[in-house]
Amino acid sequence: MSDHSDERATMIAAGDLQEFAPRGREHCRRHPSALTLQLRRLQPASELCSSDGAAGLVGSLREVTIHERQRESWQLRKGVSDVGEEVDYDEELYVASNMVIWSKGSKNQASTVYKAFTVDSPVLQALWCDFTIPQEKSEKADGSDEVVEKCICILQNSCINVHSIEGKDYIAALPFQVANVWPTKYGLLFERSSSSHEVPPSPPREPLPTMFSMLHPLDEITPLVCKSGGMFGSARVQYVADYTLRIVFLNAEPSIVMTYDTVQSLHTVWALRRVKPEEQNTVLKFSEQMGTPQHMATSSSLTAHLRSLSKGDSPVGSPFQNYSSLHSQSRSVSSPSMQSRSPSISNMAALSRSHSPALGVHSFSGVQRFNFSSSAQSPKRHSITHSPNSTSSDSFLITETEPIIPELCIDHLWTETVTNMREKNSQASKVFITTDLCGQKFLCFLVESQLQLRCVKFQESNDKSQLIFGSVTNIQAKDAAPVQGIDTLLVLEGSGNLVLYSGVVRVGKVFIPGLPAPSLTMSNQMPRPSTPLDSVSTPSKPLNKHLGPIEEGMLLSPVPELRDTSKIHDSTYIEDCTFQQLGTFIHALRDPVHNRVTLELSNNTMVRITIPEIATSELVKKCLQGIKAILPKEIAVQMLVKWYNAYNAPGGPSYHSEWNLFVTCLMNMMGYNTERLSWTRNLDFEGSLSPVIAPKKARPSETGSDEDWEYLLSSDYHRNFESHPVAKALRLDPLEVLAPKDDFSQSLSLDSSTLLFTHIPAVFFVLHLIYEELKLNSLMGEGIRSLVVVLVQLARDLKLEAYIDYYYRDYPALVKTSRQTCIIDQVQTGFMHHPSFFSAEPPSIFQWLSSCLKGGGVQPYPYLPGVCERSKLVVLSVALYILGDENAVSNEASHYLCKITSGQRKQQTEQDDSRCSFSHSTSVSSLAEKLVIWMTNVGFTLRDLESLPFGVALPIRDAIYYCREQPASDWPEAVCLLIGRQDLSKQACEGNLQKGKSSVGPVLSSDIPSGTESEEDEDGMNDMNEEVMSLIWSEDLRVQEVRRLLQSARPVRVNVVQMPEASDHEYIEEKENRLLQLCQRTMALPVGRGMFTLFSYHPVPTEQLPIPKLNLTGRAPPRNTTVDLNSGNIDVPPNMACWASFHNGVAAGLKIAPASQIDSAWIVYNKPKIAELANEYAGFLMALGLNGHLTKLATLNIHDYLTKGHEMTSIGLLLGVSAAKLGTMDMAITRLLSIHIPALLPPTSTELDVPHNVQVAAVIGIGLVYQGTAHRHTAEVLLAEIGRPPGPEMEYCTDRESYSLASGLALGMVCLGHGSNLIGMSDLNVPEQLYQYMVGGHRRFQAGMHREKHKSPSYQIKEGDTINVDVTCPGATLALAMIYLKTNNRSIADWLQAPDTMYLLDFVKPEFLLLRTLARCLILWDDILPNSKWVNSNVPQIIRENSISLHATELPSSEDLSLETLAQAHVYIIAGACLSLGFRFAGSENLAAFKCLYKYATDFLKCLSAPTASITGHYNLETCLSVLLLSLAMVMAGSGNLKVLQLCRFMHKKTGGEMNYGFHLAHHMALGLLFLGGGRYSLSTSNSSIAALLCALYPHFPVHSTDNRYHLQALRHLYVLAAEPRLLTPVDVDSNTPCYALIEVTYKGTQWYAEATEELMAPTLLPELHLLKQIRVKGPRYWELLIDLTKGTNHLKSILSKGGVLYVKLRAGQLSYKEDPMGWRSLLAQTVTHRNSEARAFKPEAISAFTSDPALFSFADYFCKPTVNMGQKQEILDLFSSILYECVTQENPEMLPTYIAIDQAVRRLERREMSETFELWQIKLVLEFFSSRSHQERMSRNPNRGLFMNSEFLPVMKCTIDNTLDQWLQAGGDVSLHSYLSGQPTEESQLSMLACFLIYHSVPTPGQLAAGGLEGSTSFSELLLKFKQLNMPVRALLRLAPLLLRNPQSMVL
Repeated sequence: MSDHSDERATMIAAGDLQEFAPRGREHCRRHPSALTLQLRRLQPASELCSSDGAAGLVGSLREVTIHERQRESWQLRKGVSDVGEEVDYDEELYVASNMVIWSKGSKNQASTVYKAFTVDSPVLQALWCDFTIPQEKSEKADGSDEVVEKCICILQNSCINVHSIEGKDYIAALPFQVANVWPTKYGLLFERSSSSHEVPPSPPREPLPTMFSMLHPLDEITPLVCKSGGMFGSARVQYVADYTLRIVFLNAEPSIVMTYDTVQSLHTVWALRRVKPEEQNTVLKFSEQMGTPQHMATSSSLTAHLRSLSKGDSPVGSPFQNYSSLHSQSRSVSSPSMQSRSPSISNMAALSRSHSPALGVHSFSGVQRFNFSSSAQSPKRHSITHSPNSTSSDSFLITETEPIIPELCIDHLWTETVTNMREKNSQASKVFITTDLCGQKFLCFLVESQLQLRCVKFQESNDKSQLIFGSVTNIQAKDAAPVQGIDTLLVLEGSGNLVLYSGVVRVGKVFIPGLPAPSLTMSNQMPRPSTPLDSVSTPSKPLNKHLGPIEEGMLLSPVPELRDTSKIHDSTYIEDCTFQQLGTFIHALRDPVHNRVTLELSNNTMVRITIPEIATSELVKKCLQGIKAILPKEIAVQMLVKWYNAYNAPGGPSYHSEWNLFVTCLMNMMGYNTERLSWTRNLDFEGSLSPVIAPKKARPSETGSDEDWEYLLSSDYHRNFESHPVAKALRLDPLEVLAPKDDFSQSLSLDSSTLLFTHIPAVFFVLHLIYEELKLNSLMGEGIRSLVVVLVQLARDLKLEAYIDYYYRDYPALVKTSRQTCIIDQVQTGFMHHPSFFSAEPPSIFQWLSSCLKGGGVQPYPYLPGVCERSKLVVLSVALYILGDENAVSNEASHYLCKITSGQRKQQTEQDDSRCSFSHSTSVSSLAEKLVIWMTNVGFTLRDLESLPFGVALPIRDAIYYCREQPASDWPEAVCLLIGRQDLSKQACEGNLQKGKSSVGPVLSSDIPSGTESEEDEDGMNDMNEEVMSLIWSEDLRVQEVRRLLQSARPVRVNVVQMPEASDHEYIEEKENRLLQLCQRTMALPVGRGMFTLFSYHPVPTEQLPIPKLNLTGRAPPRNTTVDLNSGNIDVPPNMACWASFHNGVAAGLKIAPASQIDSAWIVYNKPKIAELANEYAGFLMALGLNGHLTKLATLNIHDYLTKGHEMTSIGLLLGVSAAKLGTMDMAITRLLSIHIPALLPPTSTELDVPHNVQVAAVIGIGLVYQGTAHRHTAEVLLAEIGRPPGPEMEYCTDRESYSLASGLALGMVCLGHGSNLIGMSDLNVPEQLYQYMVGGHRRFQAGMHREKHKSPSYQIKEGDTINVDVTCPGATLALAMIYLKTNNRSIADWLQAPDTMYLLDFVKPEFLLLRTLARCLILWDDILPNSKWVNSNVPQIIRENSISLHATELPSSEDLSLETLAQAHVYIIAGACLSLGFRFAGSENLAAFKCLYKYATDFLKCLSAPTASITGHYNLETCLSVLLLSLAMVMAGSGNLKVLQLCRFMHKKTGGEMNYGFHLAHHMALGLLFLGGGRYSLSTSNSSIAALLCALYPHFPVHSTDNRYHLQALRHLYVLAAEPRLLTPVDVDSNTPCYALIEVTYKGTQWYAEATEELMAPTLLPELHLLKQIRVKGPRYWELLIDLTKGTNHLKSILSKGGVLYVKLRAGQLSYKEDPMGWRSLLAQTVTHRNSEARAFKPEAISAFTSDPALFSFADYFCKPTVNMGQKQEILDLFSSILYECVTQENPEMLPTYIAIDQAVRRLERREMSETFELWQIKLVLEFFSSRSHQERMSRNPNRGLFMNSEFLPVMKCTIDNTLDQWLQAGGDVSLHSYLSGQPTEESQLSMLACFLIYHSVPTPGQLAAGGLEGSTSFSELLLKFKQLNMPVRALLRLAPLLLRNPQSMVL
C-alpha cells in the first residue's frame, strides 16, 4: 500500500473545473434555419441525465445523443486576435448539419458567436486555413512579399466554400469525392475518397493520384507528388497514387504529414514542401523530351483519362459537365506551351487574382480536368488505344492536354519499425506534437486498439534543413492530449487515472477536485520509475509482456475481440468495466488548447479543466529558466518535475510564498536539510505546507514559550523591521538577539546523494548571473533581496570568499545577519562538477560598466541566452556608445559577451540574429543614432528604459537626448517614440496608414453669423479648411471676399435707375438687358470656383455630391423684385447656359480630393434624374477624370454613357478618362477615343456622325493618353489633322479652328519636349511641316489613308491649294513650342521671331504674334529673365521706334506706316512675352517677376482709359490685360496675393461695354489660380504641367458662353494637371491643431544663383521640390526637424499629398507664435528679465505653459508648492523647484527622477542609513559617465549642445559624499576599515558605512590586496605603483595610504 500513499503524495491539483458544452450547439438551436425539429427538441445531454426518468427513457436518450454526436462536431484552437498578438481565449468551430458556427471567448459564459455560416448541403468538415498570396515584387519593394489571408473553409459534397476574414468569399468546385481536407502551411490538402472499384487497376494503366493540394481558392487543384527515399537507388519523384496511404495527421510548423499504410499497418512521416522546378519537369516529362516508355505511360494515361473525363462522356455526369467540356476544348487550343508558363502560379490564378473574388467561376475550367467519378474506371476504357473516343494517336492527345503542374511535394522522413506482431488495424486515432520541459520535441501517436501512446523524439538537424527522428517510447494510455502551455502531455491510463508526462518522463497524477479518483484497487501495478520509460518497453521487445497485467486487472472482455473492433464502442466498454458502479469516470480527452483540456466523462457530460502553470512569480520563472539552461537535460527535467509536484500539490501555496517554497525545494534538491538551516526554517509559507517539507513545525502546546520569542527575533520580519525607517523614527532600541541555542549550527552537512548536489557550483553561478540581471530592473528589488540570502548561503558553503565579500558590499545589512554555514566534505567537493565558465571573481555588471567608463580593459561578460537579456543589452549598448565599437551590435558573436550553455550541448545558434543585426534601411551617422536604432530593433522601449537603474540608463538617455536634438525625418515610428519625439512618431505613423481623410483636424466651419447660414450653404465653397486658411491669411478677410466674388448660387443685384422719359416696359427691358450682361459674368464664375475649392472635400459614399445651382436671375432694388431672363421681353440666345452648367459640374466634382474612397457605384449613383442637369453631370464626370477617380468606373458604364449620344457627356467623359490615364498609352482608352476621330479609323469604315466638339475632345484625349511618348503613328495622323481641309459635302467646315488647334496641342503633347531627337520620325519632317502650317504656302500632297476623302475640294469654301494659315497657325505654333519646350533650340526659335518690316507685319494677324512670342520664349526657356528690359527685347525694332508709348496723348502722324498694325502688334508681343514669364515662374512667387508683370498690367489698365485706346482697339487691350492678369496669377498661384486680388476685384466690377463672357472667364480664372485649392496647391513647371496650362490658358477667349470656335471651353479645366500640393502645415502634436512654425528652406545652387537659404513662416507654400536641398523646422520654439531632399523627395511628397501636415512639438518653456508672437513670454525670457540667481522666479503654476506632460504638472503641484509652517522642508522645496526648472528648460523632463534619486541617496548616506549600496553604485556610474573620455570628446566636438545634466548639481553631490565618508573615516571608521583589510571581523554598527566606503572608492578585496603584495610598502610612491594594476583611483588611495603604511608621516613624498 505504501506505493499508493506515495502516489497520493505527489498528486497535481488541476484548477478551474467547469462544465463544457460547445457554444455552437446552443446557438444552433436559436439559429433561424434550424427548422429540423429534432435539433430543436434535443436538450443538452447534461440536463437530461440529471432528470431521473425511467430506464427506458435514458436508453432512448442515449440513442439520441449518439445520433447527435455523429451529426455535430467541433474543434477548438488558441485564440488569434486581429492584430496577431497572443490572446488567452479559445476559438471554437462547430459544425451541425449544414451550419458552421465560429465563436470566440474565454469561458463558457463569456464566449460570443463571431460568425455563423449556413450552406446548402450538409457540411462534411469545417476548418481554419491561412492562404498565402504571393505579391508582385514591384508593388511592394520593401516588406514581406507574401500576404497571408486568414480563412475558414467549409467542405460540402461537391464544393468547398472559403470565407476570408476580410470578407472575400470563394467557392471552389471539387472534381472528385473528398474523404478529408487538411490545412497546411501552404494551403489545403485534399484526400480523394478511394472507391472499392479501384483496387488494383489493370496493368497498362497507372493509378490516379489520391492526394491533391490547392494553394488558393482561385488556383487549380493539383496532385501531390512524393519523393520516396532512395532505398532502391535514386530517389524517384511521382504522383501520390497509393490508395492504401491515409493521412492521419498534418502539421504546419514544422511542415510534416503523417500517413498510415493500411496494408503494411505502418505509420510514416513525410516533410511537406513546395515542389522544386526540376521535380515538376521530371513528373511532367513530355513528348518533346520523353525518356522511358514507362514515363510515357505515366503521363499519357493520366492525361488521357482526364481528357476523356473532361470531354464529359463519363456515365455519371458532373454538375458542370457541358461547361467543362466547352472549356477544356477552348483552352486546349489556346493553351501556351509548357515552357512559357511560370511554374509557380498557373495563368488561371494569375488572371483571376486580379479580378474580384466573385468571379470564382473561373476556377472550374481548371478543376474540371479531373472529374474522377467512381465509374470512370469502367472496363471498356483500359488503355488509350482501345478507348472508343480516342480517334487519333497518343501524341495528339498529349499535345492537346495542358499539363497540371504539381505544387506540393512530400519527402520521406521516417517510418516506424516493423514489430513482431503486426496489428491489422493499428491506425493512430490521435496524433500530436509535444515539447518536454527542456524543449525536446516528440511526435506522439495514440494507437487506440493497443492502448498505447507511442512517442518519437525528433529534432532539427544543425543546418535546420531536415528533421532527425529518434527511438520510439511506448506509454500505456487509453487517451492522451498535449498541454502546450506548460510543455507537458496528459495521459489517461487504462485504470482511469489522469497522469501528466513531460515528454516521456512521468510528472505525476492529476487530482481533479470534484471528480472522485478511481478506486485504488484498480490502480496499475506497473513500477513507476521517474527515469524515462525507454527501459520499460522499447519496440524490440514483444508488447504482450507489458500488456498482460493491465488487461487482466482492468478489462474483463477477452483481448483479441477488443483488438478487432476498430474503436471501442462506448456502450460495450462501459459494461465491461468493473468500476461502472462508481458512477462517473473519464473516458476520453479532447480539445486541448494552451493549458486547458476537456474531459469526456462516462455519463456523456464534458468538463473543462486547467492544468496549472509551472510558476507564476517572475523571479521563480527566471531562476527555473536559468537552472534549466545550465543542467544536463535529463537532470533538468527531473528537477522541474520535482518542483512542479511540490508547487502544484493540492492546496498548494499562494503567490507570495511561491519563492519561499522554491528556495526550500531547491535547497533540498541540493542536499541541504532545510529544517536545520535557520533561515530556511523561518521562511513562511502561507497556506498549507507542501508535501515536500515533511513534518509540520506547529507545536501542539497552546501556551507560549521562550523559544517563540527567539523565533520571532530571528525571523525575517524582525530583521526587516529593525532596518525600517519607522523604527528609526520611533527611536526604538535594537533588541539583542540571543545566540541561537542550536548546538548543531556548525555540524550541518550536505547530503551528497541528492539530484543537484554535483551541480551546486553551476546552479550557484547561474543564480548569481540572475542576481546581476535583476539589478538592471529597478522593479525587482524585492526579488534581489530574496535571492541574495540564498547566494550568501551557497557562497559560504562553497568557501568563495570573493563572492561573500561582493554580496556584503551590496547588502551589508542583510549579509551580516546570516552566519550559519554547512559543511561539505572535502571528499565530496571533489565530486562537484565545476563548470568551465565558473569564475573565481564574481562577475558584476556595474563593475563592468564602471571599468568601461573609465576606459580600462574589459573581460567578456558572461550571459545566459534567453535569461540575461537585459545584461546583454546593456553591455552591448555601452560597448557601442562608450567604447565606440560599431561592430559590437552588428554581429551576434560579440567579444564583449561570453555565452554560457550546459557542457554537453553543442552551442546553440541564436535565433534572434536577424532582430539584433543592424538594418541599414534608415540613415544613420553618429554612434548615438546607431545605438537608438539598434535598441529599437531589439525591441527596447521607453518602459524598459524607465525600469533601468538611473546610472546604467544614463548613457542611453544621453544618446537619446542627442538624437532628440537632430533626428532624421525618415526614422521608423518606434525610434521616434523612444527618443521622445511624438511629432516624428506621429508623422511616421500617419505615413504608414493610408488614410482617406486629410489628417488635419476636423474642418471647422467658417465664422459666419448664423443669419446668413442658409444662403451660405449651397455656394459650393463651404468645405474649405478654414482653420488652415485663417493661419495663412490671418490679417484680413480676403477669403470671405473671394467667396463673395466667386459665388454663383444667389441672384445678382440689378441696379438700373429708371429715367424719367423711359416707359415701364422699356424699363423692364432695360433691367433684363442689364441682367443679361451680368449673367455673362455669372456664367464665367464656376471655372474660378473650381480652382478655389480644388480637392478640398471628401464625399460621403452614401450621399450624392451637392452641386450648387447656377442662378441666372436677378433682384432689383429698392423693392427687391425678381428679374428673370425667361419673361420673353428680350431675345436670349438659346442654350446660353449649357456650358456654364458644364463648368458648374466640373467645379463641384473637382472638390473631391484624390485620396477619397469612391467607387463605380457612387459615380453612377450621382447621375441626375432630370435631363436639364445632364450637362452638370457631364462636367462632374470630367472632374472625376481629372482627379483620377474615373479609372474606377466600369467599362460597361463608360460604354453606356457614350451610346446615349449626349454631346456634353461624351466630351466630359472622353477628356476625363484620358486625363486619368495620362501618358499611359492605354489600349482600351485608345480604342475608345479612335471611334470618335475619323482620321484614326480605317478608310473603308462607316462614316460615323460624331459631333465636332466631341472630335476635338477626342483628339486632345489622344494627346493626353500618349503624352510624352513620341508615338509615331499618332504623331503622323495628328500632324496631318492640323491642316485637315474642309470636305466636299460641307463636313468639317464649322469651327475648323478649334479642331486644328486641338490637333496641334495634341501633337505637341505626344512629342512633348522631345525636340530634335524624335526617334524614327525624321521622314515626317515634323518641324518643317509645322513651319509651313504657320506661315502658309502650297499644300503638300495629302499622304496617308485619307487621300480618298480629300480628292475633291469643298464645294462651298474656296481655299485653293494653299494652306489656310488662319486655321492652322495657332495649332502649329503651339505644337512647335511644346515639341521644343525648354530645349533652347535657337534655329527653331528664330522661325518664331516677330517680323521686323512693315511689309511682313501686314501678313500676320496681331493675335498670332502673341502665340509666336510665347512659343519662342518657351523654347528659349533659360533666356527668360524677370525684368521689363527682357520683355521689351522681344519687340522688333521697327515697332519699338514707331509705336505709341502707352501713355501718349496725341498721335504721331505717319503716311507709310500703319499705326494701327504697329500698336496692335506691340501690345500682343508684350502680352506674349509676359505670358511666357508667367509660365517660367509659375507657382514660384518670384518677386522680380511679380513686379515686372504688375507694372505691365497697370500700364495696360491706364492704356484702356487713354485717348489712344481706340487705335489699338479695346478688344485687343482687354485680351492683353486678361493675359497679364493670368500671368500674374500663375506666378502668385496659391499665394492669395493682395495686389492681384485687388486687380481681379476691379475687373470683376466691370460688366458693361466690351466686357464679354470670355474676359470674365479669364479674370475669374486668375482669381481662382490666385487661391488655388484654398492656398494648398500651386502650379508646377514640369513639361507636362506646361502642356496642360497651355491648353487651359489659351489666350483667345470665347466671345459668348456657347462659343467654341477657336478653343473648346472644356479644356479650360486642364489646369488641374499642373496643380500640385505644396502647402506645408505645421500641426502641434500635443493639441493636434495647425500652428505657425519657422521653416528654413535651402535651395540647390543653379546657374543663376548660388546655394541659398530662406526663412519662411509656415504654413506656407514650398517652392518646387526639385529646386530644394533641404527643409528644416527651426528652433527655438519647436524641436528641430530636418527633411533632407538630396536623398529623394518621396518622403516630403507623401507628406504634402496627405494634406501637408508636418507634426511639430513645442519645446518646453515656449509658447506658440499665435499666443506669443514676439517671444517675450517664454520661460527663458522671464528668467533673463528677473536676473534672479535663484530659480524662485519659477512659479510652479507657470509650468502649464511649458509642457504638456501631466506628470510634471502633478509634481509641481505636490512637491514645489510651499505650504504653511514649512520649517526645514523649504530647502527641499527650493531644490525640487530648481530641479524641475532645470529639467523643463533643458528639455529632459525624464531626468527628473534621476536628480531626485541622487539627492535622496546622498541625504540617506548623510544620515548613515544606507542598508544597501545599490544607489551609491548608480551615483558612481553617473559621475564616471560625465568624466569619461567619450563624453568629454562628444562635448568638445559639439560645444553648443544643451547640457544633459546641470553642471553644478553633480559636483555638489560628489562633494557631499566625499565629506560624509571622510567624516566617517575620521570618526572611527578607519578602525573598522583596517580590520576589514586585514581580514578580521568588524563591529556590526559600522558595517553599512564601511560597505559604502568600499564601493565608492572601489577598494579591492582583502584577497586581492594580499595577492598584490602590499604588505612591505614603505612609501606612497610604492603604493601607487602596486595599485596600478588594481585600477584604483588615486583619491581613494590617498585615503587608504595611512592605514596601509601604518605611519601617516610617509605621506610626504
